[in-house]
Amino acid sequence: MLRGLYTAASGMITQQRRHDTVTQNIANINTPGYKQVDSIERAFPDMLLSLSNGDEGMTNRQIGRINTGVLAEESVSMNVQGDVHPTDSADDFAIVSEINLADPATGQNIPFDASGKYVAPNGTVTYRPQAFFTVTGKDGNTGYTRDGNFHLNGAGNLLTTTGNPVLGTTGNPITLQGSMEDYNVDSRGIITAKATGGEVGRIGITVVNQPGLMTRTGDGLFTVNNPATAGVRQLQAGDNVEIRQGYLEGSTVDAAASMVELNAALRAYESNQKVIQFYDKSLDKAVNEVGRV
Repeated sequence: MLRGLYTAASGMITQQRRHDTVTQNIANINTPGYKQVDSIERAFPDMLLSLSNGDEGMTNRQIGRINTGVLAEESVSMNVQGDVHPTDSADDFAIVSEINLADPATGQNIPFDASGKYVAPNGTVTYRPQAFFTVTGKDGNTGYTRDGNFHLNGAGNLLTTTGNPVLGTTGNPITLQGSMEDYNVDSRGIITAKATGGEVGRIGITVVNQPGLMTRTGDGLFTVNNPATAGVRQLQAGDNVEIRQGYLEGSTVDAAASMVELNAALRAYESNQKVIQFYDKSLDKAVNEVGRV
């Protein structure tokens, strides 16, 4: 009986975390460059039940497997391209990233699904590489973001919405004079002065071959613990990546799907709650009524 009580309790905790994840997505539905987060659940290891000395001539007989609960294993960001919207502001930038990879077996482009991954017939999983703006985080380490809502401060530093310096291709913060209205930025991130037409800098774009290995740190930033394993590299000439000035990338949150997920988590939470109430009544009767017999 207690096993079922613990199973229902683990289900309530899992659904609460699932609910929190969806709530976070809905709260950031209008955040530029935000990537939807999905909660991944898995079951506790199954236990194999057997009946000792159940049949003549057999030591034990297998009955079957029983599950002992569920847990929210991790939250995974959906690193896919979001819709790009014009803002008519020279301070805004969007990345349009559609990097293709060739299948070694066929030589054809890998057909990635809507979540940005491809599962080969042999079970090998390949993720679509994604491009990011390169910035300096609050801790001084390199961070990556798709939120291109930048601005120039009084000192001429190009900063993100939360004040993180935007880095150039040299790894140094970008510093400009005047306002972004005085500059043009082409599709490869080259910044040119309108007055002279000369190049004054380049926006640093970093490509991550394994975006699923990135860690979300808040404020729309991601970090990479092991750049070599994640395949962190600079933007290459053959990459199908375009920077658009005067545009912002919207979030990848699906509002309708999020509301369905929110209600499903609530209903599952209530179901587990009723199971616990049932076990509570059963234990109460066993202790206070059956125990008196």
